[in-house]
Amino acid sequence: MSDSVDLIMPKMGESIAEATILKWLKKEGDDIKIDEPVLEIATDKVDSEVPSPVEGKLGKILFQEGDVVAVGDSVAKIITAGGGADSSAPAREEAETEPARAESGSGKESRTASALTSGETKGELKSRTEGGKFYSPLVLNIARREGITSGELEAMEGSGREGRVTKKDILAYVSNGRKAQEKQEQPAQSAAPAGQPSDKITVQEKPQAGIKEMDVPLYPGDEIIEMDRMRKLISAHMVHSKHTSAHVTSMVEVDVTNLVKWRDRIKKDFEKREGEKITFTPIFIEALAKAIRDFPMINISVAGDKIIKRKAINIGMAAALPSGNLIVPVIRNADEKNLLGLTKAVNDLAKRARENKLKPEEIQGGTFTLTNVGTFGNVMGTPVINQPQVAIMAAGAIKKKPAVLETEDGDVIAIRHMMFLSHAYDHRVVDGMLGGSFVRRVADYLEAWDVNRTL
Repeated sequence: MSDSVDLIMPKMGESIAEATILKWLKKEGDDIKIDEPVLEIATDKVDSEVPSPVEGKLGKILFQEGDVVAVGDSVAKIITAGGGADSSAPAREEAETEPARAESGSGKESRTASALTSGETKGELKSRTEGGKFYSPLVLNIARREGITSGELEAMEGSGREGRVTKKDILAYVSNGRKAQEKQEQPAQSAAPAGQPSDKITVQEKPQAGIKEMDVPLYPGDEIIEMDRMRKLISAHMVHSKHTSAHVTSMVEVDVTNLVKWRDRIKKDFEKREGEKITFTPIFIEALAKAIRDFPMINISVAGDKIIKRKAINIGMAAALPSGNLIVPVIRNADEKNLLGLTKAVNDLAKRARENKLKPEEIQGGTFTLTNVGTFGNVMGTPVINQPQVAIMAAGAIKKKPAVLETEDGDVIAIRHMMFLSHAYDHRVVDGMLGGSFVRRVADYLEAWDVNRTL
């Protein structure tokens, strides 16, 4: 009997249940060294490569490019020394192991927050039906959000292995089902009059309850550009956040003159000593971490009618990629790092984000997000909350402005370095007092900057 090893779809994070195969880097029969990348995969968080756990030859490829594969499934067979004749052997029977796979992950502690309100204990939707069909946690979460019944799931045709329903299948079902229903309800339309668009394209940002498709007119000379995979994910994530959270934004203007003067004074020596630049981002993150300690109820998530109070202060920093897309690497335990440590962490994550070298775990687990819109010359912004967080702060551009200063000799007008902080928060659980007080506290920390501070 030939010796073979299963190449398993790895777990890319505690909330990741499946991944899409982007590209096979090896063909059947190719030699493979240990730890050599065999294929590229993508989740809704990040792209990554899957290395070989052993040395040998690539035997049977079990899934093709574009297939969505559950975490823990075998994607290929690797023939080790002494094997080869059995490279076309089928994948092992998985029916008995799949339910355990869906619940295992990192144990009970790593269950997603949606499980608190998913209704699994009430028997509404289960990972395996009486008919024997298996559904991944991701598919079940989408079904619950869209109000899809167990009967509809059972009748749904799946494109995955052994007829399994994938994320693509269930989203297509929601989209096509609504489209067919609207066609039945709408009367036939007459031809467009002169001067009106000659054609139109139907688009849908994300199939969700209460969000209908819209017809977008096309005019002569228009160009249709297909969104890349990351832009589609960002689009869906933003619409989902607006659909989920009641966004409210509080803003304050901050006098950061002392901070700017301090940075101008130390930045050359810092770069010469450390070999890298110090930007305003780690300074903002330090102030955020201090304010979160003062107001821990801003560091929460919502699961139905339950509030999850986070222990760790993990601050994500929104970073623009060369492609124009957005990614949010996370600085874990930001409150435990000094300013030097934050600076090095920010520079490292930003550099590797631009090079597409972030690890999956480095963009997960954030509890609060900072976006620096001042980088683009914007004085303020109203950011969209990064779910499942409940708040995000935007730092605007620092501008010289005339400002009134109170002195012992009376009020004077002086040129100061001023900026706006915009704090968007989820009004379901964060009221104006908390949201406004929090952003004011961040401003207080920045305004009280010690010009004699050493680094």
